[in-house]
Amino acid sequence: MKTLSALETLHQQIISCRQCPRLVAWRERVGQEKRAAYRHWIYWARPVPGFGDPQARILLFGLAPGAHGSNRTGRPFTGDASGEFLYAALYRAGLSNQPKATHQGDGLALQGVYITAAVRCAPPANKPAPEEIKRCAEWTRLELALLSQVRVYLALGQIAHQALLDYLGLRRSAFPFAHGSEYPLGQQVLLSSYHVSRQNTQTGKLTTAMFDAILKRAKALAGL
Repeated sequence: MKTLSALETLHQQIISCRQCPRLVAWRERVGQEKRAAYRHWIYWARPVPGFGDPQARILLFGLAPGAHGSNRTGRPFTGDASGEFLYAALYRAGLSNQPKATHQGDGLALQGVYITAAVRCAPPANKPAPEEIKRCAEWTRLELALLSQVRVYLALGQIAHQALLDYLGLRRSAFPFAHGSEYPLGQQVLLSSYHVSRQNTQTGKLTTAMFDAILKRAKALAGL
């Protein structure tokens, strides 16, 4: 319960962050202009804090909120195609209680998994700047410090993989990104996958079978 309380306090601090002017302007602009399909929504349009099990042994580390997904709903990988692929896979793996994530309060709960990202605000063109990733690394430091049971870092995509290496103070060249790459890091293991983006899943670069295999490996490494 102490960890949960500390995470909730940290989440409120993250939500109030305005350190990156470009990201603040973009997330709020998207929240005002909206997408036609969501014109009746009140967009979250703020930093998106992590979500999941405070006792997680697997940390899913993404890139950043989607403009009309997490930036709309306020929860990682919720309300867009990436989330549809990810949460269905987590359900098949026995790591969540339901296969869909549509909005906060939809009853979704994760088991043994916590989800966060390299950047907590939606970036233009899904491309955060290096200095924005660097600023957000402080939130990563504070968040991961409260997740003491994590044994597997599962990075979704090359930028997330590199952001984790930077956070851990490791040379990128010594730990190159590849789908399925696996690097022991003391008590933890860094495991990486192609990102669950629509572009990757619709082109077949990342298939259901490929991602299911990654989650199976993550569970084995985490002792779940």
